[in-house]
Amino acid sequence: MSSDIYAKPDLSKKVRYSRKEDGAEWEQREVDIYESTDEIRDSYDHFQSQEGGPQTQNPPSVLKGSFRCATLGLRVLCLLMLAGIIILSICYALNKSENNKLHFKHNKLNHSYNELQTEHQETKRLNSQLQEEVKKLKEKIEEKCPEGWTRFGSKFYFKSTENKTWSDSRRACQDIGADLVMINSKEEQEFVSNFRGFSWIGLRANQTSGRSKWEWVDGSALTETFRGTGWSDPYSGYRGVCCDDDGRWTRSYYSESKTFICEK
Repeated sequence: MSSDIYAKPDLSKKVRYSRKEDGAEWEQREVDIYESTDEIRDSYDHFQSQEGGPQTQNPPSVLKGSFRCATLGLRVLCLLMLAGIIILSICYALNKSENNKLHFKHNKLNHSYNELQTEHQETKRLNSQLQEEVKKLKEKIEEKCPEGWTRFGSKFYFKSTENKTWSDSRRACQDIGADLVMINSKEEQEFVSNFRGFSWIGLRANQTSGRSKWEWVDGSALTETFRGTGWSDPYSGYRGVCCDDDGRWTRSYYSESKTFICEK
C-alpha cells in the first residue's frame, strides 16, 4: 500500500473516471497524455490508417486556380480604380479650367460695369450742367426787351429815326452795347426788311493786298448776299445798305447820311 503511494507518478497518463451503465460505481481508466500537437496529429493519422477512414487533401491545381482568380480580380479592381481616378482627375481639371474662365469673365463684366457706372455718373453731371446753362440762356433770351427794340430769335434789333454817316451810325450802336446788324440768314433778312427804308447795315468794302472785298464788321467774310439793283463789286469807301423797295441790299458811299439798324 505504502509503495503504491510513494511510487513515482507517470505524468504521461491521465486518469479519467466514468460511471458504469448501471450507475453502481465509478470506474477508473488511464488515458495517455500527449506532449504536443504533433503527437496528436500523428496519433490521428495512425488511427485513420488503422480504421481505413478517408483522408482529404486539396489538390495543388485547385489551390493554384483559386489564387489566380483572386489575383486577376485584384488586378481588374485596381485597373478600374485607376481608370476612375484618371476620369475624376480629368473632370476636375476641366471643371477648374471652366471655373477660371467664368471667373475671368465675371471680373471683366464687373470692370465694364464699373466703367459704365462712372460714365453714367459723368453723363448725369454733364446733363445737369447743360440744363443749367440752357436755363440761364433761356432766361437771358426771355429777359425783357429794351424799350424801342424788337426781338427776333435770341437777338434784339433797333431801327434809328435819325440819319448819320456809316461810321457815326456804328459808333452810335456801340454806345448802347450793340453794333450794326449782320445778316446771316434768309429769315433774318426777311425780318430786317420789315423795318423799311434805306438803312446802314454792318457790311463794308475793305481793301487788303490792293484788292477790296465785302466783309462784316466783325471781320467775317460775306457768304450769303441778298443783292438788289445797284449792287456792284466792292470799292473802297462803299458800305452796305438795306433795304430797297424789294427788300434787297444796295450800297452807298460811307459819308452819306442814312438811318441805321443796330443788333445785340
